[in-house]
Amino acid sequence: MALALKEAEKAFEADEVPVGAVIVHKGEVIARAHNQIVTLKDPTAHAEMIAITQAANHLRNERLIDCELYTTIEPCPMCTGAMILARIKKLVFAAADLKTGACGSVLPLLNHAKMNHKIILEKGVMEEEARALIQEFFRNKRKPV
Repeated sequence: MALALKEAEKAFEADEVPVGAVIVHKGEVIARAHNQIVTLKDPTAHAEMIAITQAANHLRNERLIDCELYTTIEPCPMCTGAMILARIKKLVFAAADLKTGACGSVLPLLNHAKMNHKIILEKGVMEEEARALIQEFFRNKRKPV
């Protein structure tokens, strides 16, 4: 999670919503990314989506079997759907997202009974650090000019 937080800091410095993601396969980091929505002018350029693409390229496989995804905030429906399709083994996230979280906070998409793939979930890892970074980002955005 510390590596995902470093990625989130890169997003913060680039004036992107500070979310970072890292994918580990059998103990080896195979992907790391941060939000690049504004930079790439792409609404799908979430940290998790970019990391999933990198990991699939690294493994030369669309199935990320035995992979763990670490992210600084609870994934949205798009990212959660991509994780399910990629067959991610485990998701670890730091802070819940009470507006768009699709792993239980808003939507129970991650391990919905109708889904054909279940993902091990661990939440709250380095939660305070991730929450502080995202709160600082939005506090700065709301400062009067």
